[in-house]
Amino acid sequence: MKPLFTEYCTITKTGEITLTIPDQFNFAYDVVDRIAKEDPDRRALVWLQDESCALYQSSPVHKQTFTFGELADLSTKTALYLTACGIKRGDRVMLLLKRHYSYWYTLLALHKIGAVALPAVCMLNEEELAYRIETADISAVICLGEEELCEKVTRAAKKARNTSPCRLFNIEQDFPEFERLDTAIAAYPAHMTRIETKKEEPLLLYFTSGTTGQPKMVLHDGTYPLAHIQTALLWQNVRDGGLHLSIADTGWAKASWGKIYGQWICGSAVMAYDYDAFSAVRMLEAIRLCKVTTFCAPPTIYRFFVKNNLLDKGFGQVAYATTAGESIHPEIVKQFFNMTGLNIHVGYGQTESALLAADFVGKPIRTGALGLPSPLYRPIIIDSEGNECAPGVSGEIVICRKNGCPAGFCTPTPANPPKKGEQEDGFYHTGDIAKKDKDGYFWFIGRVDDVIKSSGYRISPFEVENVLIQHHAVMDCAVTGVPDEQRGFVIKATIVLRDGYTPDSTTTNMLRNFVKEKTADYKVPRMIDYVSKLPQTFNGKIRRVAIREQDKNKYGA
Repeated sequence: MKPLFTEYCTITKTGEITLTIPDQFNFAYDVVDRIAKEDPDRRALVWLQDESCALYQSSPVHKQTFTFGELADLSTKTALYLTACGIKRGDRVMLLLKRHYSYWYTLLALHKIGAVALPAVCMLNEEELAYRIETADISAVICLGEEELCEKVTRAAKKARNTSPCRLFNIEQDFPEFERLDTAIAAYPAHMTRIETKKEEPLLLYFTSGTTGQPKMVLHDGTYPLAHIQTALLWQNVRDGGLHLSIADTGWAKASWGKIYGQWICGSAVMAYDYDAFSAVRMLEAIRLCKVTTFCAPPTIYRFFVKNNLLDKGFGQVAYATTAGESIHPEIVKQFFNMTGLNIHVGYGQTESALLAADFVGKPIRTGALGLPSPLYRPIIIDSEGNECAPGVSGEIVICRKNGCPAGFCTPTPANPPKKGEQEDGFYHTGDIAKKDKDGYFWFIGRVDDVIKSSGYRISPFEVENVLIQHHAVMDCAVTGVPDEQRGFVIKATIVLRDGYTPDSTTTNMLRNFVKEKTADYKVPRMIDYVSKLPQTFNGKIRRVAIREQDKNKYGA
């Protein structure tokens, strides 16, 4: 059958995008069930379980392909079972399912009911889970049947002060106080009467990473899946009948970007590579085994591939590569191209949105840039006075919300009000600093809190990191500023060395001289610390705020 995106999206010859969204659009019914009706044997999901996965020993099947017909049936059975258990339209349900295939049919079931899904990462501790359960007033939690996780969820649910008791469900294994969802649904039929929902009703709820304070809720409505048509079609370049793999835990919004919505609407199946301990070698084997055609991963993954020389056999059948999550260093892009013949196409966005800027299909790539602004959201760069910046002038990336929220953009709620000043100026403030060139390409400078002011200069951490990563001794690095009485801040580099290099004064002098040869003197790190691993969020972003906190203790800054 023909991919469904043509029924919801119009793209002009000049690249303008218009979404047509029916008032009662529901992704589970109008995309998944429809494909299941017209082409039930069409491949939807390829699930491969890595030997590092905690459930590996208990599962008799380690590779499985699901058709749209099978997922439609499983999601209907699950919807009927959850409804019988008291889960209803508008209820909020937390999903802690990692990359297990149950995530897909459970998420679709919640969409069919009209309940709100809150995907979360299993690495959250008891306090973090309790905070989310209470803040979002969670009605139920569905999690993997791992003993440690179930114990943690049980304690968190009891600690949270909800308006009503939180029901607990799990899959794969029995556990006290939990109801086994995956076995219970077998008793239910694969047919149900459609529950009518409206496009503006809440669909998904995420919590931001909380790097600078308590996590905040981000709520998306039923238009969100269609906003990812541009993500899959115009950035990831998915193929009709192809197989797309995005490396992301289902607890992060990145999973919605690359593991379900846009890909299925645009005709591609998705792959779930289910692992607990990352192995670049095994990941490459999985990519080749399953014949992935389009691939997306955070820069960290590409650095592992390149720095460890793992691409000598090529990149399987992958024809298109993309990255998002944080800035990727041009040197990694260059080396990856030399090894595979593929460019890495950058995408930029936030939990609150779909794609905001990217190396769009068919547009020239400018290595190091964020790409061109999204034709769906039309982001601009403004100065402190709210005026749009001229080319070459840095400012904050913002989205205009004066005429309401664009399709797929987060919905303000009492628990997630607009940021300070947003109601007055009508913009959504990303907190990201960038500049645009004369051709409209965005160039990332840093987060508002990450830009370093030293001796009167504004320095982007990324600029210095991009130089350091070119040196053969550097595996990974992060640049921050340390307060200094004379200069305001001095540049500090935190570096992970490759094997064979010693963290001593000789290495430090070598790296400082290397940076001095490549860039201006004021960007040369005056301080260098060596670590075995950089602090990162669960989805691989470098936590410079954590480094700055460590520096306060170490240097009294």
